[in-house]
Amino acid sequence: MIASYIARRLLLMIPTLVGISLLVFILTQIIPGGPVEAYIRQLRFSAGAGDMSIEVTEELLENLKKMYGYDKPAHVRYFTWMGNILRGDLGISHEYQEPVSYMIRSRLPVSLTFGIFSFFLVYLISIPLGIFKAIRDGTHFDAATSITLFVMYSIPSYALATLCIVFLCGGSFVSWFPLQGLVSEHFEELSFFEKILDYLHHITLPLICYVLSHFALTTMMMKNSFLEQVKQDYVRTARSKGLPEQKVYFKHVLRNALIPIATELSSFTSIFLSGSILIEQIFGLDGIGLLNYESILARDYPLALGIIMTASVATVLGVFLSDLLYVLIDPRITYQ
Repeated sequence: MIASYIARRLLLMIPTLVGISLLVFILTQIIPGGPVEAYIRQLRFSAGAGDMSIEVTEELLENLKKMYGYDKPAHVRYFTWMGNILRGDLGISHEYQEPVSYMIRSRLPVSLTFGIFSFFLVYLISIPLGIFKAIRDGTHFDAATSITLFVMYSIPSYALATLCIVFLCGGSFVSWFPLQGLVSEHFEELSFFEKILDYLHHITLPLICYVLSHFALTTMMMKNSFLEQVKQDYVRTARSKGLPEQKVYFKHVLRNALIPIATELSSFTSIFLSGSILIEQIFGLDGIGLLNYESILARDYPLALGIIMTASVATVLGVFLSDLLYVLIDPRITYQ
């Protein structure tokens, strides 16, 4: 039964990804500008501070269109692009003249680092804290932590990152953390444990900025879900049988309360690849988010499409894992 369910869910991914690929490809075709126009602009600026008198001949336009593959109809380009993707070829970046797959792999460790650390930090702290807040609902502890979480959720991550740079990274105040990058310049000269400490020292502030809003949201979601389950009839029945409160909470309530939290998994899988443009920009991190932003500005469509499709696959897989968690957490959900 579960095998057929998994097979059906996997098959549903195919039309979803095809629809995403078609949508993003159409958008790249209708957005003003493109690699041809970008090349001509660059040619004019290199000739003399934007000399608009340079004549663009029909022959040059045809050669540029052929070089970038725009000499073929849009539907032909789409099927060619999809065929290459199925073979694992994401194309060549117009801006960097490097394979898109290589560029994504080179930037992926940065985004994966913060995505994975964020995932474990948020879930390992938010779920116990949310449960404890639900159990102590209405107490001074619950009120104090709720105010703290509200403040954390209200602070934009880019604003917090800027404040961290100013106050903690050698601005007008203290210099407790490095300004930019993931490692120090003398990283290779350090011992193994010194490398670990140096790496953790560099990722501390960006990681805090990454997890802040997710931490607050997941904690409150866990608390509200737990409180909702406590009000259900099956909890009153368990209590009437004389079961200890601890057993009622952690054997009966917790499992059902975790169902809404499972939906967060799909959002975290996209974070692994999308990253945060502003945080990466502020802390000088060469991640996927910043690369995607630069590719869109440069109209580097092979690179932008490659990143979007890779992130889309990660998101769809996250939704698939969320569905599996549903049926594992709640046996009442059928494999249909």
